[in-house]
Amino acid sequence: MTEKTRLYLMRHGQVEGHEKKRYNGQNDVSLTEPGRRQALELAERLRKMPLAAVYASDLSRCVFGALAVAEPHGLQPVLRVELRELHIGKWQGLTWDEIQSRWPHEWQVRLDDLVGYQVEGGESLRQMAERVRPVVAELIERHRGEEIAIVAHGGVNRVILLDAIGAPLERMFHIEQNYGCLNIIDYWADGNATVQLLNG
Repeated sequence: MTEKTRLYLMRHGQVEGHEKKRYNGQNDVSLTEPGRRQALELAERLRKMPLAAVYASDLSRCVFGALAVAEPHGLQPVLRVELRELHIGKWQGLTWDEIQSRWPHEWQVRLDDLVGYQVEGGESLRQMAERVRPVVAELIERHRGEEIAIVAHGGVNRVILLDAIGAPLERMFHIEQNYGCLNIIDYWADGNATVQLLNG
């Protein structure tokens, strides 16, 4: 059997302001009470898994979940700024309706070039992927043959999942990532990956 590294990849729980579609980006929004419960449920689900390490974005909505997951294993989560959500510049904190109303042309241009378009003051999806990928590769190499957890964001998780199945970034929104979801990816020594669970 080929040696594998298993990644439990989670999205943070539900956040304040979730009622309307919005770009929180790197704004440090708080979890709701249901969001905290989702994180605790994930921690319980992973309680008996032999986790070697827990990593997370340094934004508080991910830190809460990472602390909950790490605690039963006697671990301290390692926070990585590279795992932050896409920085969406001047659109951060605004709802989709607000953005479409104020910048209809820019909204459409981004839809037409999802990967390359960079909102003023922010980063493109390609740039976000370029900061996430080296970290994931580093962690998989560091923990060869072990099981690790990452608590991150919808956009970050989609990049990791698309890479695992060999799909292009243009397929970003062909994958769903609900609040508090769990994905399981096995990385094999030959460089291939297998998604065992998606948006669980």
